[in-house]
Amino acid sequence: MKNMLKDTLILMIITLFAGLLLGFVYDITKEPIAQQKELAKMAANKEVFAEAEEFQPYEAFRAEEAAAVLTEAGLQGAEVDEVSVAMKDGNAIGYVITVTDHEGYGGDIQFSLGITREGTLNGMSILSISETAGLGMRAEEVLKPQFANKTVDSFTYTKTGATSESQIDAISGATITTNAVTNGVNAGLIYFQKVLKGGNGQ
Repeated sequence: MKNMLKDTLILMIITLFAGLLLGFVYDITKEPIAQQKELAKMAANKEVFAEAEEFQPYEAFRAEEAAAVLTEAGLQGAEVDEVSVAMKDGNAIGYVITVTDHEGYGGDIQFSLGITREGTLNGMSILSISETAGLGMRAEEVLKPQFANKTVDSFTYTKTGATSESQIDAISGATITTNAVTNGVNAGLIYFQKVLKGGNGQ
């Protein structure tokens, strides 16, 4: 019994020490991680809206409204995380919409979309992806360029070669990834069309 109590006490001390150490490490790394995420977001904004001079938060953004819009449109598995207004010479020239699709093969895929006030998709910038190497991870190389400078209501993907502006060539062997990215892009476009289009960006 004495040995059991001793072992239990030692285990409690080790557990307590490990917990304190983890908390200490978290406090130290929390700020740098947040800074890196902010820098990555700003880099993504500039990538999809190079002509913008600054980006302001879209103050009217409501996550509940965005979710309702996507549900009504029948888009499942994706959500709009945040919206920024791209500004130039004091005027709103478009929006950067950050979307997460939860149906990637390896989990969530998050990216930013740059959409002009007229509805042209400047392009996309992938913020987070954990797909299969050599397959889904080719989204940056294969899918991303196909969305640039398109003015369409929504996209579909094909395995037999795109024949229109609204079609995307799927990644060979990575249909799930292709579907997730296409669905997420469509979510951003639907949100723009239903909520942002024709607005003044304020």
